[in-house]
Amino acid sequence: MSTKQLSENGHGGLTERALSALSRRKFLSYVGMGSALVVGASALASCDKDDAAPNNNGVNLGSGDVGILNYAYALEQLEAAFYTKVIMSPFSGMTATETALLTDIRDHEIAHRNFFKAAIAGAGATPLQDLEVDFSAIDFGNRNSVLSTAKTFEDLGVSAYNGAGKLIVKPEYLVIAGQIVSVEARHAALIADLISNGSFADSTDANGLDKAMSPAQVLAAADPFIVTKINASNLPTS
Repeated sequence: MSTKQLSENGHGGLTERALSALSRRKFLSYVGMGSALVVGASALASCDKDDAAPNNNGVNLGSGDVGILNYAYALEQLEAAFYTKVIMSPFSGMTATETALLTDIRDHEIAHRNFFKAAIAGAGATPLQDLEVDFSAIDFGNRNSVLSTAKTFEDLGVSAYNGAGKLIVKPEYLVIAGQIVSVEARHAALIADLISNGSFADSTDANGLDKAMSPAQVLAAADPFIVTKINASNLPTS
């Protein structure tokens, strides 16, 4: 996509640079993870087993690092399902630029989702079941509805990883979480710029830092979009 086309579509600035970065290099090569997403999933298999299992209080994420992996897996399932729907049912007036960008984001989220599923299985645990989602409140034919929801999910994802980082024990997991959150932050900035050009930094706090939220806060915010009841009571809190 040329700079001229981007300018004609009214999405210059950050979107121009992001399109070059995201479209030409898909997630695996872009963040330098390469085969690490595949190899890492099996190489980190020394985690203690802690299956996520359904019970009377909902699907339990488990505890320790595996619990955090299941937590991230749940959020990536939500995002992957959302962007898959966005591309399958494009909103009215979706430009070629927007289609390319949102398709790349969809592919990133699918890669994240698949990585966490493989990592959990590689750790000898049972991955969280496929979640049932509810997007009935989203008008997928309306650009504002889709992009505002995308912004909610991306900002939530960044806050979730930032809040969970201190709860991760294994350095290997922390490194990969740091790589993934950097991609999520790029998504958040890109979506913000699509909504209002130049607003990509609006999600930072007074200190210029991305926000952080606890798993309980994140799951409460995501709850309206997830039918499956999630029990996070065994997740570490400090």
